[in-house]
Amino acid sequence: MSRDKHVLSVLVENKPGVLSRVTGLISRRGFNIESLSVGPTEDPTKSRVTAIVNADDVAYEQITKQLHKLVSVHKITDLTYDNAIERELVLFKVNAPAERRSEIIEIANVFRANIVDVGKSSLTVEATGDEGKLKGMEDLFRGYGLKEITRTGKIAMARNSKEV
Repeated sequence: MSRDKHVLSVLVENKPGVLSRVTGLISRRGFNIESLSVGPTEDPTKSRVTAIVNADDVAYEQITKQLHKLVSVHKITDLTYDNAIERELVLFKVNAPAERRSEIIEIANVFRANIVDVGKSSLTVEATGDEGKLKGMEDLFRGYGLKEITRTGKIAMARNSKEV
């Protein structure tokens, strides 16, 4: 059976050790967390964990059942097959000799990205978006030479059309 990417949004208590219990439960079952993002919600006593997990449907169902048993877990939302809003933040440090800087800046502008640092031989570009947009930028910047890339974990939220 093939493994699919599953987008898991878990509302948990905002307390020490909760993230460790959630990620430990997933990793103990032999599944890799491809992306992980955690932050407080509109309620300061709760945090939202967004995890991208590679698992077949049966294994994913077992993971969610086990997560429901954790006292610190309040709600689990599977955004895998929903038309969810997904975003990620990435920083690209791009080789940028003086004669090519304007080209790199133009690419950043086309993707509505920001130049956040300027060095003697590089520019650092900050971009947010979905996986496709960020991959497109990366592919273009590779032509100039990438010195470094760092990215956040993916965050996701159900669209308003899911509200009842």
